[in-house]
Amino acid sequence: MNDTQWLVESTALVKRYGRVEALRGVDLRLGAGQIVGLVGPNGSGKSTFLKVVAGLLHPDGGSVKVRGRSPGLETKRWVAFQPEIDHLYRWMTVQQAMELQASVVGDWDARRAAELLEFLNLHQQRRTPVRNLSRGMRARLKLAMTLSRNAPIVLLDEPLSGIDPPSRGRIIRALIGQFRTDEQVVVLATHEVAETESTFDRVVFLERGTVKIDEDAQELRERYGKSIQAIMEEVYA
Repeated sequence: MNDTQWLVESTALVKRYGRVEALRGVDLRLGAGQIVGLVGPNGSGKSTFLKVVAGLLHPDGGSVKVRGRSPGLETKRWVAFQPEIDHLYRWMTVQQAMELQASVVGDWDARRAAELLEFLNLHQQRRTPVRNLSRGMRARLKLAMTLSRNAPIVLLDEPLSGIDPPSRGRIIRALIGQFRTDEQVVVLATHEVAETESTFDRVVFLERGTVKIDEDAQELRERYGKSIQAIMEEVYA
């Protein structure tokens, strides 16, 4: 794949919060056709990397390119970002939250949105205010809002956070079912590796803001002879 084909490319990326370097020279190239597991303990730089790609934070060193351009207003139309924090307006109903998202993005797929609401068991909650939803339902709503876009770059920050175990399999199936292999990259930042690693085509381990491992997921399992979860436990022991 040549340089013009990378959807996301970071080179010697640095991001600081005061004196703390959250990212320290991160080099990553992400192309279409992969679900990438971005894993590591809290404080490893996962969320910061996603926010820089999404254009919510500016690099303090190095560079990031999104389809060959620096993150900004123009690149936001190519990036669907689901933050870990609860960013929903609590006074809105589920339907109003979906309609607001549809009105501010240019790639909304109404048919997919309806299918996701039903698959994620939110279709009967359309008139329910967000403030009356459980934490797990709010997490499912955020995922539906993100996956209803046709963006080539999908960034999910801890999408299973707060979701009850019985619902997690449904979330993962929704993610796989909506993935468009020929035109899209999904970056899934998580420490819930045991439940999500079956989706990974590639896995990137971050540690203190640096890339520790970047490898094909199956090749990594074969090299270590164990699961990604077990490898993670060994690497970060």
